[in-house]
Amino acid sequence: MIVSHRHRFIFVRTRKTAGTSVEIALSKFCGPHDIITRDADDALRHELGYPGPQNDGGIPLSAYTFSEWRRLLTRRERARFKNHTEASRIRSLVGDHVWRSYYKFAIERNPWDKAISLYYWRTRDQQPRPPLLQFLQSVGARSLSNAHIYMIDGALGVDRIIAYENLSSELEEIRQHLALPEPVPLPRAKSTHRTEKSHYSELIGEAERAVIDDTCRREIELLGYQFHHAARRSEVT
Repeated sequence: MIVSHRHRFIFVRTRKTAGTSVEIALSKFCGPHDIITRDADDALRHELGYPGPQNDGGIPLSAYTFSEWRRLLTRRERARFKNHTEASRIRSLVGDHVWRSYYKFAIERNPWDKAISLYYWRTRDQQPRPPLLQFLQSVGARSLSNAHIYMIDGALGVDRIIAYENLSSELEEIRQHLALPEPVPLPRAKSTHRTEKSHYSELIGEAERAVIDDTCRREIELLGYQFHHAARRSEVT
């Protein structure tokens, strides 16, 4: 997640939508007072010479939640902005003026393809991997769906949702809108754990689809996603 005071934008980071790569790429343009959250691939950011995590611990005590107070009192851990901080929480922390005047954007992905990506990421160290249906039923709605991150009170809370499927071109449009000085090159991060490259429709049956349809109904309705079947491969005779 990034709050850039230098360029007046807020990147609301969602799950399994190339968020790590985009955050690393955008951090290139951040100034010393901008907020950048921590990530497992901070070594890659350092290797590229981009600013690393900074100013993510500046949450005032008056904005602490009950659980944040408990961690402070029991573990002496200060609250921080996190990778997937929800838009409603970001708004309350940066204030109404910043929230209204900064350009806010997030990325969303076809929910069925996203579920498969999440499955391979979360089970990357499990051999054998659990059945897909078992995983979907156990993982929890807030992992399968991103809607709670970018929606506020049931409505879209950001200025734009970038389609993951058109990531490079739409990110370039945002770069131009924000007048960032140069293109946004996307490094490859966390992209090596999905060994199965089949189309999601070849991996998701009726039971699995029912779980995803129900859990992700808000983004399906909001963004008009449709379940598509893979094009049939021509048979060689």
